[in-house]
Amino acid sequence: MLIRESSQHKLEELRSRFPLSAQRIIGVTGDITRPGLGLPEADLARLKGSIDHFFHFAAIYDMAASEASQQAANITGTLYAVQAAGQLGARCFHHVSSIAVSGLYRGTFREDMFEEAENLDHAYFRTKHESEKVVRQQCRIPYRIYRPGAVVGHSRTGEIDKIDGPYYSFKMIQRIRNVMPKWMPLVGVDSGINNIVPVDYVVNAIDYLAHLDGQDGGCFHIVDTEHHSTGQMMNIFAEAAHAPKFAMRFDPKVFNFMPSALVDLLAKLPPVKR
Repeated sequence: MLIRESSQHKLEELRSRFPLSAQRIIGVTGDITRPGLGLPEADLARLKGSIDHFFHFAAIYDMAASEASQQAANITGTLYAVQAAGQLGARCFHHVSSIAVSGLYRGTFREDMFEEAENLDHAYFRTKHESEKVVRQQCRIPYRIYRPGAVVGHSRTGEIDKIDGPYYSFKMIQRIRNVMPKWMPLVGVDSGINNIVPVDYVVNAIDYLAHLDGQDGGCFHIVDTEHHSTGQMMNIFAEAAHAPKFAMRFDPKVFNFMPSALVDLLAKLPPVKR
């Protein structure tokens, strides 16, 4: 496992969680933003020719992160990972991409599609698309590409190690639950389509696909067959939290059809006091 010098303590945490596999969890100090992943020559020599599967998970997937940091981690980091995998003589490079490579494509984006991506203006979409392009164009060993949806906690325990994305709505739902009875219908926003997958589903799918014969060069969407709007997701969370649901949901695009003077007036209205 490639780890930064500052993250050495995380290895011990992993070993304590998985005692039966503790001896198999071996850390190699490096940095994906440095050539050769910053691996010491001794480690390169020791590992060369002994790697069957090289899994590249490292990336920045924070939509609000700076473009420079996303460029360094997602594009440059992938390039250095591809080069290191070749230098080590790995038998297969496994690149964990994202459905974000499609950008804001309208319609069904299939596993055999890539260049068809649209509206890649956002740095996250663009860097994820470019990082996959690096693998497709510059990887000289067999590779496989996986595009998961938005990854959330474990399907049975709910455990997650990073609070972001849909989790940001939890505190708001908690506050609503604490001040309103469950039977009270709410009005909320309903925009966009989301695809959410639990982390154990993603891991199990990658594990299966990585060891399936005859799939080199393939691309696999690890997604839910059902898509949910933002409003539907909020209601799913509200039900689990025993909070009031959003009985009426509207798309904020309706403001596009309102006179600007009316929109400005609505924005200036004082909040309702209870």
